[in-house]
Amino acid sequence: MTIPSLLPTKTLLMNAKPIHIRRDSTILRPDQSRVLLRPFSPGDSQRGSSVIARIMALSEERVGALLNEVCDDFSQRHQHIRSLFLERFAQVRDMLQTDEELSEQRRLLIGSYFLAEYSLESAALFNPSIVPHPDQTGLRAGALRFILSLRATGEGHVSSITFRTGILHANHKIEILPPTGFLTEPRQIPNSLYEKGLFERKLIELGLTREFTRRVLRKLGDMFALDELRASLQAEQFRLLDGMTQEDQDEAQGTWMLARSNYEVQFQPEQELSERIIFPATPSQRNGIEDARFVHFRNEDGSHIYYATFTAFDGKVVMPELVETPDFLSFRFITLNGPAAQNKGMALFPRKIDGRFAMLSRQDNENIYLMFSDNVHFWNEREEILKPMFPWELVQLGNCGSPIETDKGWLVLSHGVGPMRQYCIGAFLLDRGDPSKVIGRLREPLLKPNRNERGGYVPNVVYTCGALLHQGDLIIPYGIADHATGFATVKLAEILAAMRPE
Repeated sequence: MTIPSLLPTKTLLMNAKPIHIRRDSTILRPDQSRVLLRPFSPGDSQRGSSVIARIMALSEERVGALLNEVCDDFSQRHQHIRSLFLERFAQVRDMLQTDEELSEQRRLLIGSYFLAEYSLESAALFNPSIVPHPDQTGLRAGALRFILSLRATGEGHVSSITFRTGILHANHKIEILPPTGFLTEPRQIPNSLYEKGLFERKLIELGLTREFTRRVLRKLGDMFALDELRASLQAEQFRLLDGMTQEDQDEAQGTWMLARSNYEVQFQPEQELSERIIFPATPSQRNGIEDARFVHFRNEDGSHIYYATFTAFDGKVVMPELVETPDFLSFRFITLNGPAAQNKGMALFPRKIDGRFAMLSRQDNENIYLMFSDNVHFWNEREEILKPMFPWELVQLGNCGSPIETDKGWLVLSHGVGPMRQYCIGAFLLDRGDPSKVIGRLREPLLKPNRNERGGYVPNVVYTCGALLHQGDLIIPYGIADHATGFATVKLAEILAAMRPE
């Protein structure tokens, strides 16, 4: 869709100089019709066997009629639905209490009983980040194609990552392309390889250092696949004549869980970006992938890759994790380790500084910290650089996405929590050569909930996971009340002019 003209300007007068914030009238709201086909289980394997037994009792004629009805109802909502039915049947085949050969239509029908539609955005579509699109072809001079990532929240308050594309036009107009109808999860790459040295370092960080684990690793090469790890674990288990101790079982489970938490997935090129859904896939993500902060990272050789830090939530514990992608088709999920890899709100700088990765974080739920590392997967050092100071941020301070490099320094959007748990967006400036130095800070919020933004799933919240600089404008997509997404534009020069020394 094309975004209409901008709403009237709002001027912030309490900073050093006035800042004019332009809100756009277009709002991205959750769409309950966007559904994903996901595995469904009515209960344990015994109950599943009972369901299959009832289907087996149906006549072949009745099976055909039911299958036709299901296909008529759902084939327009999902691509390749018959293939998905057969794939799901193969996954539940062990619950079938017979070895007899089944007709294809009966296998299809059984598969359909173990699938269900999941409304991806039934509750919310919010907390966006924005990065340049890898494909910038076919645009007029001065335009930029971008990717918008969003946190989609559905049934059970489970969050996943969804995408939109858009164009920043030379005349400063923002265009958001409408999403297509079908949603698809990626295929997990079955033979993805693990680097033994990196894997072993992560095991040590987790305290998995018993002799059992060392023997498992000795059977593996410098690079190994998941199946090779499984075979090594099984071989070591069977080697122990007296069986595994509880400690060895814990080691084996921890090693396997670590491997499962580091994985790769692949979408197909013909799938539109708005169709690609990254849904929780590991135990650590069981209850959601939250608040992905994407950044267009420039490597030292001049090439680029996209990273995103996000919060994995298993229902009890939040864990910071990392995903990387060169093209938004293949994604590699990586655990973050080290004493500084904790809590929410980690945001990676878009390039190395003095040969090291740099990251902002919120270690203690209140203050902003700076971290450096030689390895993007391990974070040991941390330094507090900013504390709550002003009334609108006295409860909590955190970043709102990766720092943006400007001639004057690293611009960082922040969030502050004030009275009545109101979330506002602020900004501060870090020294370009030494980002541990705060050289400027806004005294008043850059963006705070207005009358039209206060109501939602969580009232009185505006929040972003990343902004984009284009032709002197800072484009800020932002979540509204943990429910929907809006857009604001502000001149970079005005933000910098309004900064006051720390």
